[in-house]
Order: sequence, then C-alpha cells, then structure tokens
Amino acid sequence: MSPKPPRTVFVCQQCGFQTGKWLGKCPECQAWSSFVEEIITLEPGPFRKPGGSGRSQPIPLLSLAASPEDRWATGFGEFDRVVGGGVVPGSVILLGGDPGIGKSTLMLQVLDRLCGRHTPGLYISGEESAAQLKLRADRLGIASPTLLVATETCLENILQLLETNRPRFLVLDSIQTLYAAALPATPGSLTQVRETAFQLIQVAKKSQIPIFLIGHVTKEGAIAGPKVLEHMVDTVLYFEGDRSQTYRLLRTVKNRFGPSQELGVFEMHDTGLTDVANPSALFLSERSLEAPGSVVVASIEGSRPILVEVQALVTPTNLGMPRRQTSGVEAGRLSLLVAVLEKRLGLNFSGQDIFVNVAGGVRLNEPAADLGIVAALTSSLLDRPVAGDTLVFGEVGLTGEVRTVSQADLRLKEGVKLGFRRALLARRRPDQALNCGELQVIEVGRVQEALAQLFGPGLPGC
Repeated sequence: MSPKPPRTVFVCQQCGFQTGKWLGKCPECQAWSSFVEEIITLEPGPFRKPGGSGRSQPIPLLSLAASPEDRWATGFGEFDRVVGGGVVPGSVILLGGDPGIGKSTLMLQVLDRLCGRHTPGLYISGEESAAQLKLRADRLGIASPTLLVATETCLENILQLLETNRPRFLVLDSIQTLYAAALPATPGSLTQVRETAFQLIQVAKKSQIPIFLIGHVTKEGAIAGPKVLEHMVDTVLYFEGDRSQTYRLLRTVKNRFGPSQELGVFEMHDTGLTDVANPSALFLSERSLEAPGSVVVASIEGSRPILVEVQALVTPTNLGMPRRQTSGVEAGRLSLLVAVLEKRLGLNFSGQDIFVNVAGGVRLNEPAADLGIVAALTSSLLDRPVAGDTLVFGEVGLTGEVRTVSQADLRLKEGVKLGFRRALLARRRPDQALNCGELQVIEVGRVQEALAQLFGPGLPGC
C-alpha cells in the first residue's frame, strides 16, 4: 500500500487552530496574522511509534514511597530562590525575556556555577557562534573547565551530542531555533517548537538531566510559540527589566518544585550579573523624602516582602479626554481607585491627566498596593507630600472600605529594617496580632480615615 501524500494546512501560531485556507484572524483566539502554512504528513513519524514495552500499571497512591527531593544549588542566591532552592534533577526550566535583557548571560553564569571543576555541562547555541560565546565567557570570567559549548540547531544532532558527551546539565539557546529534520515545518513554527520540546522533556525525565530552555518573547511580552510549551515544562521564568538601567528582575510564573510568583533581583555589570541581597534598599535608594505624589508601599513577591515607591502625577490638561497612563500598575485598577476617590470623597480628577509609576520597574499585581496608590494620587492632586517615614498598604473596596491583606507581619518587619517609623494599614480583626516592634501602627477602616491621617481632616468627605 503506497503512503498517503502530505497535505497542507494553515496553523495558528498562538493557539494551534488548523484550517484548510489562510485566514487573517484566528476564529479561536482572535489573533491577527497568526496563520502559517505547514505540511502535515499522514504517516506516523519516527517520534510517534504506537505501543511500547514500557507501559505503566496503576498502583494505589498511598502505597507510593515519597523519595527525597535532591537539588543542586547554583550559588546564585537570587536564582536559587526563584527556582525553589536549587535545580531539581530531570526538571525542564523555560526562561523568557526581551532581546538583549541578559538571558544568555544569566544562563552562562548559572551553568558555570553548576559545573564547577568536575561536573560536565553543555551549552548549545543556535543563535551565536562559538567565537561569540568565547568573547562573552571571557568578559564574564567563566572558569569551569568542564563547561562544553556547541552550535547546533538540529534536534537529532543534539540528541547525539547528549549521548556522546553525557552532560549533567544542558542549556539550549533558544528553543525557537531548533528543528526536527523529520518534520516538514520551519524552525520556530508551532509544530517544531512543540515536537522539539516534547523530545527534550522526555530526555530530561529519562536521564535526570536538568534542561534550561531559553525562549523568545512576542511584542506583547509572552513567550513565543504555542501556549502548550509553558504547560509542558516544569518551571517558567521571565527575565525583566529596563536595558537602560542596571538591575534585572527574574520572576517565576510557574514552578512544580517550589512557590510561584517568586522574585529575584540582579544587578548587571560589565562582568555579568550579581545578586541583590536587599532589593527594598535598592528600589528606595533614590527616592525623594518630601516629594508630593510619592508613597512607599509594602508588597509581597512570592515569600519575600519588598518595599517599593509608588509615584503619581496629577496635572491639569487641555485635552478633551484626560490621559490615564500607568507603569507597573494595571490601568483598570487605577480607573477603579480614581472612581472611588471621586464618589466617596468628592475629589475631582475629571480635568486632570494621571500618571502612575512604580519605581524600579516592579509590577504590583496584588491589591495590597491600592491604599498606597490612593495616597499617592491624593498627595499629587493636593500638592502635599506624605511623610517619608510612613509605610502604606491595604486593599481598597468599591464602597471605600480598607481591607486587610495577608502577611502583614512580614511587611512591617521589612519596614522596621529600613528605618520606617509609621505604618498605615487596614484595621485588623480581633483575633489577629501584629509584631511590629517600635513601628507605630495606624489602623484605618475606610479611605476617608486613611487620608485624614496622612493629610489632616480638612479633605472633602473626611
């Protein structure tokens, strides 16, 4: 029987939807210009053989013995924090970030520390030549004699390199440049990324080799390729920061071996990345103590408290539609808080441009920053500064109430360490106790009370 001829389909590179003709907009995920022509073979390829001798049998869950979880510490304190204490054997870690942010630099330094002087590691680059890697290694002071490098993009050749050299660690830069020769699709397409990632994950689980995959990001900031890629790997990290500044943020968005939403802070130098042991001090080092519109907020990133400066600028505008721009804060959250101030306190923001920024490039996703944003907006509108030794945090509801947030003790302890003398937060429940040392704690139940404590009782609605 003759093999069936291949057929051509158009595949959405965002969600994987397939159609027989090209479409400008995907009917599944609504993405524009996302369809790419691919050839689908109807015969099973070399990677998809049915059956096998290694079929698993179901066993009772309670009869399983929990094996101790081994981890390899990298010596990078911030990196170890983000991945949950160290690299787990057989894990697959996906690292994404903007071009030029330092992903390759970070992975080269991590691999150098993991290899040490005896453990072999392999760094495979599909984007840079060996000479370029050597220049970077000299600048970073890479000293491990067992760190091997190769330039390769073919998956079959990479698997052969793993079989020949048997490294304990593997870095692939990047997953979008790899291709399987058996698949008639271009590198970086949904089919190639999904297939190559699947094969590498199987290798990691069978050989217990930790694999680091570096991924490109789209203009929206998400990792390029199919979303299933993030579901397949064990850990997803995002490397963020402004290339014009020296510090970088490494954020966990998924981790099967540790807490998610963890944050690591690095500083970029000519010789590479270094840990920042006290990020709160870094983010607050350049703030002005008596500037209207500046408020210090206590945020929790994973298991770590971080104090950041929230800045607001409220200024009159001649535009028919005032601007509302944010950096580090959701624009929808800003609109909600402005509406609360207008409705509950009678403050007028209708003819004002509003700009809100979180200094240091940190993103505040938790509602604990609400009270700080409200205080910064009011401070800028009234042109009256908030005392520089005051820490503010709490969630603001639509009716103007201030609600408690989790881990208040950790936030207050971080404030005490950095010399804050006063903290403004939501009124705690009778069964809650706070260990705040010498810090003066001011508890409020509504936004009116909070602003009266910060600016006096003369405000409208206070």
